[in-house]
Amino acid sequence: MRKTFLKNCIRFLYTSLLSSFCLLNGTISAAEPMREMSSMEIVYDMKVGWNLGNTLDAWIDGLTDLTTETCWGNPYTTKAMIDMVKQKGFKTVRIPVTWERHFGEAPDYTIDEPWMDRVEEVVNYVLDNDMYAILNSHHDEWVVLKASSKDEVTDKLTKIWAQIAERFKDYSDYLIFETLNEPRLYGELQEWSGGTPEARQILNEYNLAVVNTIRSSGGNNAQRHIMIPTHAATSIDAAQDDLVIPNDDSRIIVSQHTYWPYNFTMNTGNGATDKWGSDSDKEECDLELDRIYDKFCDRGIPVVIGEWGSINRSNTEDRAVHAGYYARAARERGMLPVWWDNGYPGPGGDGFALLDREAGEWFFPSIVDSLIQGAGNDTTKAFRQMFHTSEQYTKLKIYSGLIGYFLPAASTVSLSIFTMQGKNVFTSKSDVKPAGYHTFSLPTNKVSSGNYIVKLKSERQSVTKNINITK
Repeated sequence: MRKTFLKNCIRFLYTSLLSSFCLLNGTISAAEPMREMSSMEIVYDMKVGWNLGNTLDAWIDGLTDLTTETCWGNPYTTKAMIDMVKQKGFKTVRIPVTWERHFGEAPDYTIDEPWMDRVEEVVNYVLDNDMYAILNSHHDEWVVLKASSKDEVTDKLTKIWAQIAERFKDYSDYLIFETLNEPRLYGELQEWSGGTPEARQILNEYNLAVVNTIRSSGGNNAQRHIMIPTHAATSIDAAQDDLVIPNDDSRIIVSQHTYWPYNFTMNTGNGATDKWGSDSDKEECDLELDRIYDKFCDRGIPVVIGEWGSINRSNTEDRAVHAGYYARAARERGMLPVWWDNGYPGPGGDGFALLDREAGEWFFPSIVDSLIQGAGNDTTKAFRQMFHTSEQYTKLKIYSGLIGYFLPAASTVSLSIFTMQGKNVFTSKSDVKPAGYHTFSLPTNKVSSGNYIVKLKSERQSVTKNINITK
C-alpha cells in the first residue's frame, strides 16, 4: 500500500509540474504516451485476461462507503493479488465497477472522491505491472432500456462517464474503457434472448452518448480504445446484427460474454453436463467462434470476450480441457478471452473462481495452466487465421484506415498504390520486418479519394487488392 501511495504521489507531482509547464509554454503534454496501434492490434496484444469480479462491483442497499468492496465476501484487493495474476501469465485485468451508491444526486451526480481514488488505485495496481486494465460501469441497473426514461438515463450516464473520463484522460492506451456491462431488459422475457428492437436501439444511443462524452473529454481520450456491448453482451444474432458502431469509430471494440456451451459452463438445471472435450464439442466450439469472428473481426471490428469460464462441478479435468481449447480458439481468431473470476470456487452454483485471494494460491492450477498455454499461441498462427492466409502466402486485409498483412518469414516489404489505370501514386519500402502480422497506415494525405489497387511485395511473392479511399 505504501509503495502504491508514494507512486501515486510521484505521478501527481509529475503531472502537476508538466501541466504547469504546459500552461507557460504550450508545447508539452502531461499525458502518458499513446501508441500508434489499431484496436485489432491492441486486442491481440492484450493476450489473455482475468476479471476482478464481485469486488469493486459489489453492492448492498444502504451501504455507500468503501466497504462495499468486501460486502460480497471477497477480501480487500491488494497489489500482491494483481502481482500473482501477472506472474501466472495474464496480461489483462478487467475491473468491474458499480458506480451506483457512490455518487450524489442530480443535477451533477458527483462521484464520491474516496471511491474514485480507490478505483484509480486498483487501476494503477494493474498498469504498474505493465498490464492492460479494462474499466467499466457494471451493476448500474438504473441504465434501463426504456424510451420513457431515456433522457434521464442519458443525462446521468454521460455525467458519470464525464467524471471517469476526466480522472483518467492522461492515462495511456493500456487503459481501456467499457461503456456498460450487460445492459438489458431487466426481468423481462427478452432479458437474455437479445432484447427487443426498441431496447437495442436505445442501447445504441447510450453507447453513442458515452463514446461522444469520452472523446470530447480531452487528453488521450480522443484516441482511447473503448469497448461497447451488445444487448446483455450476448452473441445472439439479433443483438449482434442491431449493434451500431458509434460514429463508425475505428477505435471501438465489441464486448461479448460467451459462457459457451451453456450446459457445460453454467447451467445447473435440466440438460447440464460435467463433460466436455470430444471432437464434436471442439467442432461446435470452432463454429460458434467462427460465427462471432465473421460478424465482427472479419469486418475489422475487434472483439473482447469480457466474460467466459465454467463452474466447478468437481470436473477439473474437463474444465481444464475446455479452458485451454476455448482460449486457443478465441486467440486464433484475434479475440481476447477474459475469464470471469468471482472469488467463489464452488462446487456448483456460481463457482467460477480460479484465484484464492485470501491464501494467495490458485484453486485450480491445472485449469489456469491450460488456459494460459492455450492463449499462448504465437502471432503467426493467430494472424494466419485472422487474415485467411497459409504459410506460403501473404494476403492483405484493409480496415479502419490500415493495411494489414502477414509475413510467413522475415522480409523487406514494398507497398505501392496504383490508380485503376495503372499509374503509380505512392510507394514505400521497409527495412527487414520479422515474420508475423504488420500494419501500414493508408496514406490518405498523399492520394485523392477514389478507387485504387494496392500492391504488397515481399522477397517471396507479391499480392494485390482493390481498395476505395475516402476522405
